[in-house]
Amino acid sequence: MVTVNWIDKRTRDRPMDKRQFLVAGALGAVAPSQVRAAASNARSGPGLLTVAGAISRSNRGPLDPALAPLIVKHGTRFDRAWEFDFAMLSRLPAVTIRPTLEYDAKAHKLSGPLLDSVVEAAGVAASASVTLLMRALDGYVVAVSLADARRYRMILATTLDGMPMSIGGLGPLWAVYDADRLADFKDKPLKERFGLCPWGLYFIEVKST
Repeated sequence: MVTVNWIDKRTRDRPMDKRQFLVAGALGAVAPSQVRAAASNARSGPGLLTVAGAISRSNRGPLDPALAPLIVKHGTRFDRAWEFDFAMLSRLPAVTIRPTLEYDAKAHKLSGPLLDSVVEAAGVAASASVTLLMRALDGYVVAVSLADARRYRMILATTLDGMPMSIGGLGPLWAVYDADRLADFKDKPLKERFGLCPWGLYFIEVKST
């Protein structure tokens, strides 16, 4: 027997109809973590990032060349993928960094989920030995191991100085690290610090190594 505790005063004096009872029973039988996982699968807005390759989850079927000309032009194919919209990325815990950027030599606030958290949400095991081929809208491709992405604490920035980033600028997504605080990059000339950081990122292919 399911005990329903969440009916408020406006409805508790009315008999529950059959639909209400079934919904209440279903929610009572599902663990909160399962509810959260189910909600995270639902894409409610335009897809911003597609993750394909060595992943164990999918919410997008095979590539349709007629409807994805940019992906085709960049020479990418997949049978299944995991696609994120802005809301899905926003549900992941955000990290904020403040690197000095090469474009104006000023520190800026960039926020977004850790890159390793993003690919793990797409079904990549935290212990997996994989390389992330990150592709930007202009065709620029960067290969970074998941281990290095974690070591550099790379984030998938969704906002710059508190504002979403636009296409045509550095957005809508930017895989980036805090170069000012990383020994591998902090002593390099500013223009040489961000070669592993594609802005305008829209596609990640996960390759087993």
